Amino acid sequence: MEPGNGLLQIVRFISECLCEHWLTLALGIPAFGLTLIAKKFGIIYQLLHKPDANSNRHGGELVANTLKAHGIKFIFTLPGGHISPILVASEKIGIRIVDTRHEVTAVFAADAVSRLSGTVGVACVTAGPGLTNTVTAVKNAQMAESPVLLMGGAAASLLKGRGALQDIDQMALFKPLCKYCATVTKVRDIVPTIRAALRAAQSGTPGPVFIEFPIDVLYPYKLVARELGAKPDAKGVAARIVGWYLRNHLGDLFAGAWEERDATPLPVERPFATPREVAAAARLVANAKRPLLLVGSQSMLPPTSGDELRAAVEAIGVPCYLSGMSRGLLGRDSAIQMRQRRRDALKEADVILLVGTVCDFRLGYGRVLGRRAAIIAVNRDRAQLLRNSDLFWKPTLAVRGDPGSFLVTLAAELRGRRCDDDWLQRLRERDRDVERRNALKADEKVDAHLNPIQVLMEMEVAMADDAVVVADGGDFVGTAAYVVRPRGPLCWLDPGAFGTLGVGGGFALGAKLCRPDSEVWIVYGDGSAGYSIAEFDTFTRHGVPVLAIVGNDAGWTQISREQVPIFGSNVACALDYLDYDKIAEGYGARGFKMDAGDINNISMIFAAAQQEYKKGKSVCINALIGKTDFREGSISV
Repeated sequence: MEPGNGLLQIVRFISECLCEHWLTLALGIPAFGLTLIAKKFGIIYQLLHKPDANSNRHGGELVANTLKAHGIKFIFTLPGGHISPILVASEKIGIRIVDTRHEVTAVFAADAVSRLSGTVGVACVTAGPGLTNTVTAVKNAQMAESPVLLMGGAAASLLKGRGALQDIDQMALFKPLCKYCATVTKVRDIVPTIRAALRAAQSGTPGPVFIEFPIDVLYPYKLVARELGAKPDAKGVAARIVGWYLRNHLGDLFAGAWEERDATPLPVERPFATPREVAAAARLVANAKRPLLLVGSQSMLPPTSGDELRAAVEAIGVPCYLSGMSRGLLGRDSAIQMRQRRRDALKEADVILLVGTVCDFRLGYGRVLGRRAAIIAVNRDRAQLLRNSDLFWKPTLAVRGDPGSFLVTLAAELRGRRCDDDWLQRLRERDRDVERRNALKADEKVDAHLNPIQVLMEMEVAMADDAVVVADGGDFVGTAAYVVRPRGPLCWLDPGAFGTLGVGGGFALGAKLCRPDSEVWIVYGDGSAGYSIAEFDTFTRHGVPVLAIVGNDAGWTQISREQVPIFGSNVACALDYLDYDKIAEGYGARGFKMDAGDINNISMIFAAAQQEYKKGKSVCINALIGKTDFREGSISV
């Protein structure tokens, strides 16, 4: 803290109070002035709840205890002096502190924990640049509807806006991104503020929340008093006024700080479909000849578990396309899950259920939906529920409610009614036809190195039955989405609608901590690997092994594919065939390289990598791949 920096401003503030007759040296204190001063400094509260000037307790303990009461097991961080009390206190009571190499990774890791655990993921970073480094990940959490708590340090309350170290208007940054933002200005407010934030993160449409902790609400009384310089024996009128002001500020800051407060979770509020809405949807589905179900990420949110949701979807028995976090819901192979030619199926369907699925760019803003189809849309968020309905589509039934719970109650309402087998068979045969053609693509020769489809098909075979896949990249990851089959519910993590690169290290870290006995794979493009490959250091230091494969085609291929034919230039899209395996080894991992000479040994390299992983080593497989026309026509905007 740097209280000296604000001394002149404090004196100026007191002078202004004098000019406004809040105090007068000659005439005493008017009644209205006394009221204002008492309100300003909470003097009455201080008299009733006098702070203990000799206590060594600090606000970080209150933060830690409240998080513990909410079942928080991990805090992801990059340390800073502003937040040390939170980290130290949390570690003492058994919350695991995981420090990363970049603050954005800390928030990505918290995001992954929220998705896989059903609780709120927590990140804590220092003031100023520590917080600005998180902005992309916080925005990603907002768009992915992930309940994440970001806690940030801040300059001392009296020094805000006065040029203190790392002091910026942090609230202005996070108010547009978070459901709830608060600055804690008194130690006694720490517990209720955290409870309110955690409730807001999970209620309604989940999302990130932000709490700012000025440094003086986290450190012990004696240290804060010393830094403020609130001396009772100051000489001169101005110094005495300043001393009086500082002592009252300090008293209000710590008044009632250590009184017992309820730290248990507040009830979470969620919207649910009404029985009438479920019955109306059931009638539409029961009378349909070609129903189609699209399940999106929001369906995976609590309170419905993955197993409950899977059972409900299987009971409904409608041909189903899964997207985002719902990938893997029905396991590796399912009679009702379709993966190919979704656009054709949507044009032919007579009833379409958009359950947690949004009509944004991924569905052509609604243009791909059949014009004659009855459309049932279910979403917690009204704006998402009706996205682009003013342009290209109209819902027959719009339900603002929790998608997962809706599917469970819909399954019960339909009572085992099964879909027309001819419709299922038609879609299945299309799937099989596309997958046969994809398999042939794996055998095609490429311009150099290995065929990426072949590499991914070998990976698909090698992956364990409990594997979690983290998708972080463009072209290579886009190919993987067609080839790699997630093994079960919540076994596929991708950024979501924001399309953010750089999630790999953080998502894998959070996933492995939540599922320590599972294989966790990162599928990297060589471009996206650059964002978080330094987190192999984090994996090594914390004993959190992951497997990563880098599809190394020496370029930003997803951009290049369009840029070159349209504009005739590959500017800014070229990379080199770098040794990502050796980079990872420098951070304590084990590296493997695949190239054209290993075409018959790909499965053996995967097996060797998995053996190292079982020994507790993180692994990076650098797969040098060539160009194919597999994703020709896909767009990056």
